[in-house]
This record gives sequence, structure tokens and C-alpha cells, in this order.
Amino acid sequence: MPLSRLPDGPLPPSQETQAHHAIWELLESVTDPEIPVVNLREMGILRAVRQGPRGLEVVITPTYSGCPAMSQMADDVVNALSSAGVSASVITQLAPAWTTDWMTPEGREKLRAYGIAPPVKSACAAAVGVQVVAFAPRKGLAVRDAVDCPQCGSNNTTEISHFGSTACKALYRCLDCMEPFDYFKPY
Repeated sequence: MPLSRLPDGPLPPSQETQAHHAIWELLESVTDPEIPVVNLREMGILRAVRQGPRGLEVVITPTYSGCPAMSQMADDVVNALSSAGVSASVITQLAPAWTTDWMTPEGREKLRAYGIAPPVKSACAAAVGVQVVAFAPRKGLAVRDAVDCPQCGSNNTTEISHFGSTACKALYRCLDCMEPFDYFKPY
């Protein structure tokens, strides 16, 4: 199948074309500029490769709408493809909004190994049973999901700040090994 007829997104291996597979393979080298151990596919940021009205398009979705790394990601995608002689443009797609549900199991494990706790549960699971109106809990009664320390594995952790090194992460501290760490918040 020629590049002009590439389907969107990764396909099951039995349906992938050589051209489609080659483009996705090239994009495997493009990592998140803020977390260089995971690539854009593993983070769920890389959404589709398709033929647009002006040529090949690569669709990416930011982890949140104000993500400062999006222009770097777009440049990295274009550079990875152009180094292989492939011309493409990058389309930033905001809807549907990115969710931690799009992270691959490999990406979650790479985050943990890098020292960032991956989301405890999926965003969809986090939304189940949530009330539209939530009252602030009385002091000392707040119940949070246990976040395992990526250093020692303990779930005896506490949130230090709702915002960590980036807005999509919270800063936690392990109360057993006393190490601080980022936690990738579920969206």
C-alpha cells in the first residue's frame, strides 16, 4: 500500500503494510522531551499516521493543553522522519483529550524504572463513582489511592505538592525510604 493510503494509528501486525510499519518504526525513536526513557507511542501522545491533503501527517495529542514540550515533540517527529527521507507535517489534536489510559504497559514500567510512579489506576476507573459535587474532607479524613514508591516499592507515601516537576505530575515522598518522587497523575 502506498504512503498516500496509510490508515490512522497502529494496526494489528496482520494488517500492517510495510510502509505503515516503517513509519511507525521510525517514530519509535522519538521520546518525550521531559521523560526521555519513554517514546511518544508508549505515552499515548502519538495518535495516528495518515495521508492528509498536503501529504503525510503525524497526529499527536498533548498530555494537557498547555504542555510546553509540544513544539519540541513536533520538531522531533519531523526530524526523525526527515532523517529517513520522509516528509511529514505534525498535527496537534486536542480532542479527544489525552488520558493516562493511552499509556502502554511498557511505558508505565519505564516510568517506574526511571523513578516516576505511573498512575495508580486508569482515568476511566478514577471517574467511576465520582460525584459531580465533592466536598472538602474533614481534616485527617482524606482518602487517597496508595501510590507506590518507585524506589523501594512501599505504599507508605504522601503527597507533598499537587504539582511536581511538570503540571501532569504530583510530588510525593516515601515515608519509608524518605525519597521524593514524581507521580504521574491519572487524567
